[in-house]
Amino acid sequence: MESLLSVNTVASLLLGISLSAACGLRLFLPFLMLSFAADIGHIGLPADLSWLSSDQALLMLGIASAVEIIGYYIPVIDNILDPIALPLATIAGTFVTASTLPEMNSIAQWTLAAIVGGGSAGLIKSTTSISRIGSTILSGGLGNFIISTLEWLGASGLVVLALTLPALAGVFTVALLLFIVYKVWPKITKRFFSTTSPS
Repeated sequence: MESLLSVNTVASLLLGISLSAACGLRLFLPFLMLSFAADIGHIGLPADLSWLSSDQALLMLGIASAVEIIGYYIPVIDNILDPIALPLATIAGTFVTASTLPEMNSIAQWTLAAIVGGGSAGLIKSTTSISRIGSTILSGGLGNFIISTLEWLGASGLVVLALTLPALAGVFTVALLLFIVYKVWPKITKRFFSTTSPS
């Protein structure tokens, strides 16, 4: 229990929750930026993520990030990508959070990672997916350009903040998640039930 409440664990969770939220905005971009930061020696990676610092990983993640970003600017394709990206973002959020945690019991490590990392990425991804659907309905897809731009810019900014000021990034991300849970989702569910209830 002591290890779960240690300062190092809290700091690692703040870093992990920020990176996982970024994965909810763009799946490959956070890993690309981590790869670049490791490649130039800005950060050290744990052993299980050492492959990220290789030139091959940097190249492949660069291509994947470019394809993903461009894909979200193509009408219809953007809405197809969302349901595919949701489970992948949840997995990526779990993985990246687990990799930031200090040495602890593996059950505790992956349980925390799934709740904090996977939950954060899944919440962010599902919220942006619903926003994109609403934008498609209201604007015929024309407004999706703005959402897509904000997503990859937000992912980039969040990763940069997490790598430079992880505590601040974590506090910001927690505040954002609480806002989504208590302000955004109640409105979404209320609108959904109002449109599906019989008149």
